[in-house]
Amino acid sequence: MNGMDETRVTPWSDDRLLHGECARWIDGRLHLVDLQAGRLLASARDGTNRLVEVLHIDAPLGAFAARRDHADSWVLAAGVGIALVDADRNISWLGRSEQEDAATVRMNDGAVDAHGRFWAGSMSRDGAPGRGSLYRLEPDRTVVRVVDGLTVANGPAFSPDGASMYLTDSARRIVDRVAIDPDTGAMGPRRRFLTLDPDGGQPDGMTVDLEGALWMAVWGAGEVRRYLPDGILDRTLRVPASQPTSVCLGGRDGRDLFITSASDGLDDPGPADGALFSLRVDVPGQPALSAIVP
Repeated sequence: MNGMDETRVTPWSDDRLLHGECARWIDGRLHLVDLQAGRLLASARDGTNRLVEVLHIDAPLGAFAARRDHADSWVLAAGVGIALVDADRNISWLGRSEQEDAATVRMNDGAVDAHGRFWAGSMSRDGAPGRGSLYRLEPDRTVVRVVDGLTVANGPAFSPDGASMYLTDSARRIVDRVAIDPDTGAMGPRRRFLTLDPDGGQPDGMTVDLEGALWMAVWGAGEVRRYLPDGILDRTLRVPASQPTSVCLGGRDGRDLFITSASDGLDDPGPADGALFSLRVDVPGQPALSAIVP
């Protein structure tokens, strides 16, 4: 299948967010952020289709991950750096790598690989080329810049075995695939996986299913696409919001596809802009992995 899929994508709840992002399935619940509001949200524990606030910080919250062996504790890519939040909601900043450019750069998307490493990117607030970077959080809590010269770093997303990473520069409309050393996290050469047409929207948040196919939100096109590991477009879903931002596979069997969206920047937002959407798919994904941070 490589045409437009007419499967109906419907809002999961009545919630409408300014900038929903970073959808993740963690411990049997859907989690996501309202980025500009600095809020981490999760599906209600009573099973109803509504979102409840897990934590709030006074900075844009681009991405998060649960910490392994630390109950109710989180790693955040927020503001201009990476931080830990403990169960008492104390924040410890591990690095504020973008502090010098705080007026023009902020942290954006991030994810954990199969080996427990947290990766997060930054982005230019004004679209100025080359100001974004990709960072990796090391086991000793140091934050290392591993890629620079990006404009809007998005993803990353990882193959199920953690051997490959997909990294997006949304402003340039490109997605690269990179080999990852399982022992060190060292990156191999970046190889072009796909490039979107100039009028085809921008690649945004991504996830990889258990067949190794890449699901990707396409900002500005109102679409979510599934690409096979060889880069062939397999499926395109029309989303009733013009700015889809992230995707995640979860639910009881990993076959619920959740899609976040944003309403910020729109002159006349529609009734579904900023909504969280869901539908059933055939191939499951895996729950989000927790970060190993002592």
